[in-house]
Amino acid sequence: MKTFKILFIFLSMFHFFWSSASYARDSFTIDDALRMKNVGDVTILPDGTSVFYSISSLDWSKNERTKRYFLTSADGLSTREYIGSSGGESFSFSPDGKYLAFLRVVESDRDSDEPKMQIFTMPTDGGEAVQISNHPGRINNYQWSQDVETIFFVAEEVYDEETEREIKLGADPIFVDEAPNGKGRARFSNIWELDLLDGKDARKITNENLIIDEFALGPDNATIVFVARPDDRTNYGHLAELYIHKDDKLERITSNEAPESLPLISPDASTLAYRAPSDEDFELRSGYFWVMDLETREKQRLDGQKTGEVFGAISWSSDSTSLIYNEQHGVNTNLYEINIVDGVAKALTNKTGIYRAQAFSKDSKTVAYISENHTSPKDLYVSDLSLSEPVRLTDANPWIRRDRALTQGETLQWKGKGGMLIEGIYYPPVRKGRSSGKDPLIVFIHGGPAAAWEANFREDFQIITNAGYAILAPNPRGSQGYGEKFLQALRGEVGDGEYIDMMNGLDYVIANKNVDPDRLGISGWSWGGVATSYTITQTERFKAASIGAMVGNWAAETGPGFNFDVALWYIGGTPWNNPEEWAKRSAITHVKNVTTPSIIFHGGEDTTSSVGQSLMFFTALRDIGKAPARYIKFPRQGHGVEEPRLLRILYSNELQWFKKHIDGVDWEIPPASFEVQ
Repeated sequence: MKTFKILFIFLSMFHFFWSSASYARDSFTIDDALRMKNVGDVTILPDGTSVFYSISSLDWSKNERTKRYFLTSADGLSTREYIGSSGGESFSFSPDGKYLAFLRVVESDRDSDEPKMQIFTMPTDGGEAVQISNHPGRINNYQWSQDVETIFFVAEEVYDEETEREIKLGADPIFVDEAPNGKGRARFSNIWELDLLDGKDARKITNENLIIDEFALGPDNATIVFVARPDDRTNYGHLAELYIHKDDKLERITSNEAPESLPLISPDASTLAYRAPSDEDFELRSGYFWVMDLETREKQRLDGQKTGEVFGAISWSSDSTSLIYNEQHGVNTNLYEINIVDGVAKALTNKTGIYRAQAFSKDSKTVAYISENHTSPKDLYVSDLSLSEPVRLTDANPWIRRDRALTQGETLQWKGKGGMLIEGIYYPPVRKGRSSGKDPLIVFIHGGPAAAWEANFREDFQIITNAGYAILAPNPRGSQGYGEKFLQALRGEVGDGEYIDMMNGLDYVIANKNVDPDRLGISGWSWGGVATSYTITQTERFKAASIGAMVGNWAAETGPGFNFDVALWYIGGTPWNNPEEWAKRSAITHVKNVTTPSIIFHGGEDTTSSVGQSLMFFTALRDIGKAPARYIKFPRQGHGVEEPRLLRILYSNELQWFKKHIDGVDWEIPPASFEVQ
């Protein structure tokens, strides 16, 4: 008994000191979120001995993020800055490891209306970057040949000189949805071959009126498989098909209404792997791996992988018998391998958090990956496929771990509509909203709808919890990572089904956590904005709402926005043959019920959720006048907000809105803490 009492006292003291240490750390602020450094552009030398990557940092004076590039040995002992400030994109090492290639806008072309990407290379051991292509059309992507004598690339077609001249003089109407145009002007593309030895102009490989999205090059340099669409009609991306070019002959090898993607030819050149939800229709699935015998054209669906979304790099095993990939299961992402003969998938790792492959060595035995969890932002590691003894290559934000108080997410489960098991993440507040008592809580609804909250580092969640709010991040029906049945459960349930799933989760958290039921907020962006706007038409429980990139009138979004899934899966039909259902599932139909003070955000150039949707909902709220409403439109921004100054305004005004309408506090937004050079 005495030993037990001593242990109890020790544990109590440990909890006290841990809590005190947490509170002694500085709060994670909006400016902290903006000044975080991000790791990206990862590629690995074919032999796995070195890894290339970039680190992006805030440049407040220029209102942008700038990148620096590095090459690090796989043992982490040697790092040097690489390629200089001019940068680039789509980096890849040559198969012999002697050169790094990338795309970059030529300096003289940077200020043109249509700057054109060209291919550059530089020696891996250092030196100057050299422009190796001088193509008249914009180059979109490229691949090295295995013998390092050729680079194949996809480039947009160019008009004749007279047409180009007339366009520049103002004869530039857009014939919408007439190939290759969509809502904006576009161009067809083709594949070219650039001989690196003779220095001559590139040779055109294909000559079709197609839009080529991605391509795979066989190890023999004679086989090219690519994904292409006949036009760029909005919401019709599923009409993409696979084509094969071999011996100067082009053949279409799929013919359906399902989108194919991510073609990858096996090392022995016998098999094509690709992703597709079906070989017939565009079905609501996360998708499967398919393998096709390149000789017989026989194909097989690999059923072992179907739980969640596949992310990051995909690689063939060196013996061409399996595929290595990442898949999301629940809130975690791990590494998996699937056998192409029997279709059986096995987990190579089983960790909590996000472990996302970025690049593999040529033998597929070494992987460069980015890892993160609730309290650790993204960093780069290299390891064998077990990830058991990884070498950490970056520590991009050590000050966060050292100096900032952070919240730790807890995965919860509850029963949603019809008894369906729903999962979500609860984040306790880091700071108390008040000196004592229960905590205010904000429900954050994810986008998609086929997305999901994950066990990753969320700087926006750290801001909110450090401001004194708990968070519930539910993954209601329709979320990815929980299997096909769960993904498809949103059909016919837009609004109602996810609303009940989420509200049941809210009630569960109120009953089981230290949450104040009278101080609740709700927030969502994209589909999260759709669900948030609908939710506040159904309940008065929330004291404040933050709505981003929303759609509130599905009929009005037909044409202006990207909403094929609504017609194909979630609501069904069209506004003209199913008008009652489309109206029922639209927040604008029920907007007269809203009593929740709402702040609305939207990018002024958004073509995914058209910007007029927010103006429509805001106008209704203002005219009805039951609750305060505010609308902030961000110039130059698309479906998300990227410019640092605008992002700071978004974060600050959202937090100010919550403080005012949940807690009755008039919080003054502080000036930015960045030093302007």
